[in-house]
Amino acid sequence: MHKFRQNMYTVGFSLILGLACATLLTAAAEFTRSQQADNKKAEEIRNILMALKAPFETQASAGELIAVFERDVTEQLVGRQNPLTLYIYKPHGSETPVAAAVKFFGSGVWGPIKGFLALEPDYKTIRGVTFYQQEETPGLGGEIVTEHFRSRFAGKQIADAQGAWGIDITAGGGDHPGVNEIAGISGATMTCDKVEDMINTVIETLAAKREADGR
Repeated sequence: MHKFRQNMYTVGFSLILGLACATLLTAAAEFTRSQQADNKKAEEIRNILMALKAPFETQASAGELIAVFERDVTEQLVGRQNPLTLYIYKPHGSETPVAAAVKFFGSGVWGPIKGFLALEPDYKTIRGVTFYQQEETPGLGGEIVTEHFRSRFAGKQIADAQGAWGIDITAGGGDHPGVNEIAGISGATMTCDKVEDMINTVIETLAAKREADGR
């Protein structure tokens, strides 16, 4: 009987301890939920501002990034079917927009890839590209997040010399003279092909907007 009581005491104590821990974890999650949401929003905003080449402090807090975004960036929907959100950058004090960015996303080799494509005011010249989510192979497809790869997009066009819309991320790396060609990453052809497809998907909508505007 004494051993039975000891066992019951142990079971009861374990249940109470488990319930207390679960309650504390739930309370902590609820307490930090708002902060987690702000941090997630701030990470997206950081990448939008980077693609737009909008200045901000490297160590800026989530609140500071959100403040810069709300001051200098406005949102506009483009496209009738599956509309995209266009992030239009007009620096504080400027009368006219200097760039616009759009989100792209899709399936990579090992998981989702998400990023932002920014264009100059002509809606044809690439200003910058960022990637804020990816699970590609380190040293291969994972190199898409590096400045070395992302810088290859700057100044390129989203249409070829004949006016056909879309970019071409070429295999094997190296230098490529085409106005819409970006040197790919050696050994990461599949990742580059997927990135090309997802960016070209949003370019189709942007091209329709540009033509509708008569540009």
